[in-house]
Amino acid sequence: MTRRARSFAFLFALGPLACTQGGSESHAAPEAAAPSAKPAVAMPTPTASSIPAPADVAAAPGDAVKTASGLITKVITPGTGTVHPGPTDKVKVHYTGWTKDGKMFDSSVVRGEPITFGLNAVIPGWTEGLQLMVAGETRRLWIPGALAYGDTPKRPGAPAGDLVFDVQLLEVIPAPKPPPVPEDVKAPPATAKKTASGLAYRVLTPGTGTAHPAATSNVTVNYSGWTTDGKMFDSSVMRGQPARFGVTGVIKGWTEGLQLMTKGEKARFWIPAALAYGDKPMRPGAPAGMLVFDIELLDFQ
Repeated sequence: MTRRARSFAFLFALGPLACTQGGSESHAAPEAAAPSAKPAVAMPTPTASSIPAPADVAAAPGDAVKTASGLITKVITPGTGTVHPGPTDKVKVHYTGWTKDGKMFDSSVVRGEPITFGLNAVIPGWTEGLQLMVAGETRRLWIPGALAYGDTPKRPGAPAGDLVFDVQLLEVIPAPKPPPVPEDVKAPPATAKKTASGLAYRVLTPGTGTAHPAATSNVTVNYSGWTTDGKMFDSSVMRGQPARFGVTGVIKGWTEGLQLMTKGEKARFWIPAALAYGDKPMRPGAPAGMLVFDIELLDFQ
């Protein structure tokens, strides 16, 4: 496990493509993309293995501001930017986190490397707190357990209870615009092909190759998914980085559909509930019923 993998500050959201065909779950959600704009000056990397806790780590001072959710924040260093990140934007930050008794549990500053992530993929206290900031700003966040990992974390090794973070916002990376909702999202058109399993599809852009992925292949794709009422529930396009996974490590409709494609092809799939997560998904947060995906097969091995 790398030092970055031990980091607790960013709980990346799990993509919708979890394997439902037996065995352990696998997910297609990639890590955040590299920054695309020049960052502000980063905090200096300390030589010590830990950073002393702030004097007010146990309780926020009177001049700190409390939000309706219970998050408490205070600006330590004003920023130079004017734009606040939105809930789906990415940010590049340096940070250090302590428990309320002053024990440091994580720090990108100590590692000497800032992190980049989407604000919709972290603990709620970070999602809310970072949206209050501008580039160049350093802010202290007193995050109640309910907005962090809870008083009894389910994630192994995660810190319990209220947490305190010093966060320096180096850069705001705007999220891509969401792909348009397909005009035929409600049901496959008459021109769509249908397989024996009930999977329907049509080619949007022909591929440049002739070979098809096999069940044993690993694929690289860009994709967006909607429910039939036009609500987008996941998109590698919005995350700004393609997804990579094994053909059998995803929902059945994907396993079948990917093997119909060629490299460079973009296709739309209407996946019935039985080949997705069902009409009443057992996986928390999974979309129900028929799902519609636009998939672009970038590469496979």
